[in-house]
Amino acid sequence: MAQELELDLVEIVPNATPPVCRIVDYQKYLYQQKKKAKEMKANAAKTEIKELRFGPQTDEHDFQFKLNHAKNFLKDGCKVKAFVYFKGRSILFSEQGEKLLLRFAVELEDFGKAEKMPLLEGKRMSMIIAPIKKK
Repeated sequence: MAQELELDLVEIVPNATPPVCRIVDYQKYLYQQKKKAKEMKANAAKTEIKELRFGPQTDEHDFQFKLNHAKNFLKDGCKVKAFVYFKGRSILFSEQGEKLLLRFAVELEDFGKAEKMPLLEGKRMSMIIAPIKKK
């Protein structure tokens, strides 16, 4: 039957008794499978990471300003990567930077959860805050 229709005979379930086969155009079938996989990948949730940069001596107004931005980012479903950048000798104030980031995480508890605690990497101390999933 497959030869008469100039199509391919494809074995679907080989372990069944009798084996299940289908008459299809195999190239078209492969194309549709690739297209479905591509669609599924495109529809997958993409998480965006927004970065906020602080200095070790960040003032209260600047802190509140960046805090409001972070709240908006978390409401939109983006992750927030907050980091303190130490220039020159300011690396001596690394504990001050850690306090700043921990305070930032505490202020954002209602909007997101700290995914990664403050970690010093070279001249940057960073932490990641993920949005809380809404039920």
